[in-house]
Amino acid sequence: MMGDIFSYLYQFADVFAFLILSAAGLAIVFGMMGIINMAHGEFIMCGAYVTVGLVHVGFPLIAAQLCGAIVAGLIGVLIEVVIVRRFYKRPEDSLLATWGLSLMVTQGTLLVIGSTVTGIGTPPGSFTVGEYSFSTYRMVLFGASIAVLAFIYFVFMRTKFGVMARATMQDATTARALGVKISWIYAITFGLGAGLAGLCGGLYAPTMSLIPTMGSTFVVESFVTVVVGGANVLMGTAPAGVLLAIIRTTLNAWHGQIVGQIGLLIAVILVIRVLPDGITGWMNRHMR
Repeated sequence: MMGDIFSYLYQFADVFAFLILSAAGLAIVFGMMGIINMAHGEFIMCGAYVTVGLVHVGFPLIAAQLCGAIVAGLIGVLIEVVIVRRFYKRPEDSLLATWGLSLMVTQGTLLVIGSTVTGIGTPPGSFTVGEYSFSTYRMVLFGASIAVLAFIYFVFMRTKFGVMARATMQDATTARALGVKISWIYAITFGLGAGLAGLCGGLYAPTMSLIPTMGSTFVVESFVTVVVGGANVLMGTAPAGVLLAIIRTTLNAWHGQIVGQIGLLIAVILVIRVLPDGITGWMNRHMR
């Protein structure tokens, strides 16, 4: 009995970690900046490829994962300066521009690196509860998802940059008049979102095959989590991750992964129908 209960909680933690880690960067870019970043999966792929490449040349896994996040973040800043900043307040155009970027990066990776890269394997380690054995690394991913939420809270709620970023996203004209360099705020915020996407790729690199289209594995879940959560990164994304993880874990336990995926998407449609502004909109209306 204890093993069954823990198995459910373990699967919930695994799904929650996947949703939060894949959606955190997108939540910042879409929720705060209004940019529909269709290249989100490619930033995840970047983090994964950098992580695996550095591990192959002798870097420790944790250092390689952090480097993957940093590289993705720096590329994100460059992309914002060169491409994205031309499409603020033009969400449809930003969708097309980043989708084109996604296609170019995917095909370029295929041509330059090839269709597959030798993986590094999941770090060893497991523990037993009841009659079930569980991977320790999956619990590390859950801990990382909590740490990412805490990091986002600290950056945007407890730092001077966070105050300037929130002011810029709410009223860029007034923020500029008060001396805020909004171009740098936009660039750093987009780079932060890209860096978190790269961290997601680095964290999941040991658990999956590396192919140029691997980012698409994360895109659906990340977008539905952000849409269900709404505009607020913390008030929306974290509760959305809990809700969707409960739904998917329950359906997975009931009738397998496919039913879980289908049920998740149906649940998202129903939630959006009832809460068109997402969980953030509902909380704003009832917390006034």
